[in-house]
Amino acid sequence: MRAVGQVAQVDAHTRFGMMSTTKAMTAMAVAMLVDEGKLAWDDPVQKTLPWFQLSDAEFSRQLTVRDTLRHNAGVGQNANLLWLRGDLSSRQILERLRELPQDYLPYSSFSYANVMYQLAGELVSAASGMPWDRFVETRIFAPLGMDESSATYAGMLAQHTDNVSTAHFRIDGALHQVEDGTVDSVPAAGAAWSSASDMARWMNFLLAGGEVDGKALVSEKNFQEMFRPQALAAGEFYPTARLTQPHWMTYGLGWFQQDYRGHFVAMHTGSIDGRISIIGLMPDAKLGVYVFGNADHVELRHALLWKVMDLYTDAPSRDWSTELLKLYGELEAKGKADERAQDARRVKGTRPSHRLADYAGTYAHPAFGDVEVSLRDGRLQLRFGPEAVNAGPLKHWQYDSFRWRSGDGRHGESLAQFELASDGSIAAVTLGGDPSVRFARQKRAGQDK
Repeated sequence: MRAVGQVAQVDAHTRFGMMSTTKAMTAMAVAMLVDEGKLAWDDPVQKTLPWFQLSDAEFSRQLTVRDTLRHNAGVGQNANLLWLRGDLSSRQILERLRELPQDYLPYSSFSYANVMYQLAGELVSAASGMPWDRFVETRIFAPLGMDESSATYAGMLAQHTDNVSTAHFRIDGALHQVEDGTVDSVPAAGAAWSSASDMARWMNFLLAGGEVDGKALVSEKNFQEMFRPQALAAGEFYPTARLTQPHWMTYGLGWFQQDYRGHFVAMHTGSIDGRISIIGLMPDAKLGVYVFGNADHVELRHALLWKVMDLYTDAPSRDWSTELLKLYGELEAKGKADERAQDARRVKGTRPSHRLADYAGTYAHPAFGDVEVSLRDGRLQLRFGPEAVNAGPLKHWQYDSFRWRSGDGRHGESLAQFELASDGSIAAVTLGGDPSVRFARQKRAGQDK
């Protein structure tokens, strides 16, 4: 069904979000521009975008086009907060990266970074002279006949189709319809929408080595570059690897890679609140699988992918659904057990060190912007950016720590830890227990400096 409780059925033309499976299209766009000599894989990013800089100025000069696509340039996942705010443009998001300390030594680790794919999208725009979304739609969708696809959420709405699935999220144990959250501010990371019919066209194109109707849209050399291992990927990035048991797992350019039953497999998932997707390619078997879903983190997607892989390789029968239900069920149970253990460590009977009104005010971070804390009807509220999903009440936890339940509660509760200055005044608030997400208290008008 397109939505729980409705009669409208999903068909091959129903629109779903592609989320991070969009990244392969961004890599393809870069490959096309490398073919044309407008970009080169190992050119410095600053050659095309001289304004871009990370916190490490020296590494910023060395950062290459290739580095924007392989998740090992030192940018951590907390950078996602830049686009989750909902009020920053793509350029503003990328400019603020210079205010974030790098999470690890470049090339020494693997950390999934959506904003770096948006940097690749900016390279596409600058090198081609057209916005990333227009490039993808004219250079990829149009030649492949993908007229049910759009590069952004706004573009999907402009198609004026009513054959669109509805997002769902399990909140407090019940499945609810939720409004779509878009990533149109970082579209090259995961904003595209499509249908099963068009995904078949996309996968046929990929399995044909970048050709459609006998015409190559990208050279064989640069097509293969996307599927060449570029970085070691953490084996636990996908818990499903505990069952597929690959001998190796790497990241190419827009693709995770592993071996399975003697075959090379390229795959990628996509997730956003209320929606999931997965794509898998087994090139030597000319096999492609794509799964859309309109409920949050339904890991049946993995079961469907690997079941099809088994069917086409004459593997012994295996109940992937049962195995994955057990695996992800155990992970969920562990998460709940960890929450209970944290609850047990709570120091009961404590009180905040200040009156609640004293915590109200504006707190600022050089990259993530402002957090507003206010007192309403005797209860503290915290808002991060303009989106309602990032606003909600604070409940006292212990000492100067509070629990924040934002929006409709889909993400449960997170920690908001207030910090005192040496004079006892409230100096800052840290979200999620991450020291890098510390917002300093701003002076009110008329206060002493």
